[in-house]
Amino acid sequence: MPAERVSMRKIREMFRLKFETKLSIRQIADSIGVGGSTVAEYLTCGKNLGLSWPLPADLDDQALQQLLVPRRGRSSVQRPTPDWHVVDRELRRKGVTLWLLWQEYKAIHADGYHYSHFCYLYHHWHGKIDLVMRQTHKAGEKLFVDYAGHTIGVVDTSTGEVRQAQIFVAVLGASNYTYVEATFSQDLPAWIGSHQRAFAFFGGVPQIVVPDNLKSGVQKAHRYEPDLNRTYADMAEHYGVAVIPARPRKPRDKAKVESGVLLVERWILARLRDRMFFSLAALNQAIAELLVRLNDHPFQKLPGSRRSTFMEIERAALKPLPEHPYIFATWKKACVNVDYHIEVDRHRYSVPYAHVHQQLDVRITETTIECFAGQQRIAAHARNLTKGGYTTLSEHMPHPHQQYTEWTPERITRWASTIGPQTAELCERIIASRAHPQQGYRSCLGILRLANVHGPERLEAASRRALRIGARSYKSIESILKHRLDQQELPMQEGDQAVGDAPIEHTNIRGANYYTANGETHEC
Repeated sequence: MPAERVSMRKIREMFRLKFETKLSIRQIADSIGVGGSTVAEYLTCGKNLGLSWPLPADLDDQALQQLLVPRRGRSSVQRPTPDWHVVDRELRRKGVTLWLLWQEYKAIHADGYHYSHFCYLYHHWHGKIDLVMRQTHKAGEKLFVDYAGHTIGVVDTSTGEVRQAQIFVAVLGASNYTYVEATFSQDLPAWIGSHQRAFAFFGGVPQIVVPDNLKSGVQKAHRYEPDLNRTYADMAEHYGVAVIPARPRKPRDKAKVESGVLLVERWILARLRDRMFFSLAALNQAIAELLVRLNDHPFQKLPGSRRSTFMEIERAALKPLPEHPYIFATWKKACVNVDYHIEVDRHRYSVPYAHVHQQLDVRITETTIECFAGQQRIAAHARNLTKGGYTTLSEHMPHPHQQYTEWTPERITRWASTIGPQTAELCERIIASRAHPQQGYRSCLGILRLANVHGPERLEAASRRALRIGARSYKSIESILKHRLDQQELPMQEGDQAVGDAPIEHTNIRGANYYTANGETHEC
């Protein structure tokens, strides 16, 4: 068999270029678009036949073909054929190429195939393997992740409610070694946690993670520049991996995990379809037992199994896990108010005063709050769950000599006085009730802006009621105005005399003094 099919026109052109233009074999190969070894074989065959240029006039294409092609077949010896399974497996190792494997093959078999025919035979063999198996991924390079389309019910023993558990699937590219687990949702904490447990299962991390465009991981799908969720990107940075989402409407980008999902549905989910589970832990235990069988099952068209291939070529290629596991964190944008605090879950945390009015990135974990201006961390606090409270560091406050700041208690009181004395007194009391005056600025400014919505007269009446009942917050004033309590009578205070309680003068009414007149008690 020839290394590759060549038309008779190109064969004639080989002889012309060789004998007429004196080109080298490589130049001839580049000119007519065939392999250099193929050109060498035809020219050697022609030389043995005594052919030169121009070819004999009576040598038509059919005669030339009978001379060259069968002779090449007769003159060639039976050459040793490589074990293509081994070649395919070796190609998955980092840095290994067909050229290197051919050189090693020729070192053992000097009479073996030329490089071009070696490549031709390998690709011919490779094309007979399933699509997913044909994709060649370097060991330790990619991990494909997604959720299965099917779910499994878990019964809540206290209510009898059946919750549908989601099935997370992760497949390594080179070995197809698979990890599966069940979670109750596909939200961000579950998505991140599944990645962490998958990395622990594999005992290392790949270079690249390829997710589908799940909303938990990818905020905005795009063919060229997808936007990652900030927490997902934060986790990727911690583990030192790159996240490259599959391109929309490009199924071959995620063929590995789709094939893995299909196998999981057949090997695991189908076998669990009639079982009843009463906890997520019990479901994951059953999944883990079946996952061992899936990873140990021999390949149909390749030697070994997922586990053996993983242990042989991919385990050592994974990067080591970081010293400490990733701590789940969410991110939000927060604007620094005039009191140099940002708000998280209705608790306020201070930042350096110079960042007033700036928008910051806030990283929130279970125990900490971190504030970033660009890439620089400018503040960190222990998380406090007290609603309406303040966490303030003294170094974040303005220095004593900075007396001419944008907002001061006097400026706020002057603004409040333009609405009325009750509003001014209310603002003074709010500022005085805080540990630091700046902590009351935000409440006061919010209250004063209510005049734009409800009018100064109603705000003044609401302030009067707030002072009467001891309210010291923006929400209290807002509630008074919302429910129109400012238009009702003020509540009684001790010592107040109710309307209608003034003494009534009448000859038929004796009054209370009658019974104690002259220090004596009169009996009726």
